[in-house]
Amino acid sequence: MIRIAMWSGPRNISTAMMRAWENRKDTEVVDEPLYGPYLHATGKMHPMRQEVINAQGDSYESVIKALCYDQLATVKINYQKHMCHHLLPDMDLSFIECFRNAFLLRHPYEVVASYVRKHVVVTPEDLGFPQQMELFQWLQKEKAITAPVMDAKDILLNPKGMLIKLCELLSVPFDSAMLSWPKGYRESDGVWASHWYNRVIESTGFGQYFPHKNRLDSQSQAVADACMPYYEALVAYKVVV
Repeated sequence: MIRIAMWSGPRNISTAMMRAWENRKDTEVVDEPLYGPYLHATGKMHPMRQEVINAQGDSYESVIKALCYDQLATVKINYQKHMCHHLLPDMDLSFIECFRNAFLLRHPYEVVASYVRKHVVVTPEDLGFPQQMELFQWLQKEKAITAPVMDAKDILLNPKGMLIKLCELLSVPFDSAMLSWPKGYRESDGVWASHWYNRVIESTGFGQYFPHKNRLDSQSQAVADACMPYYEALVAYKVVV
């Protein structure tokens, strides 16, 4: 089985990307499987906290074991949507060797502007930018792998071209079914979908890209600015077509 891990941060197009992969007949998707253990370990008071822990469990070890070793007889590809901030500091990252890894970026100003509509932004770590950089560098240093880096803007501007290239880099065939999907919730959606997925459930494909108008307040701007060095370091590796 091919196991693909897409490492993103919140308020990106990560759920739309998950929809794209799930619309393939050869693929099963997993929605943020480390969220429950993350909430349990950190004590973060996110919406639907207990429901998430109840659904996913509180043990990193058991979830990671399932992600790396469970076999799915009916599909060829297991696509995992991951949030980088769900990884704890000093966590052993060697489990990511089980996957074909890729990274999904979005400009910090756009991430923060979207995030603050529903949540209080505290640090860059809450948005996963430092952890994303750490993962990328771990793969480079330990495995001599430069994993594909996809910029959300590029995908919205050219979904077909970017997905064809991503599939090529992950050594899987492109499927045109990835370009559109039916509206609605999925059984694979995390239990938090009713809180966070209000726009995605109405989508039938990747949306249009609209240039961002920076209207952040001073506190949010400071967080976005602190994320910029990580974004700039990663975007230098972004896939282009």
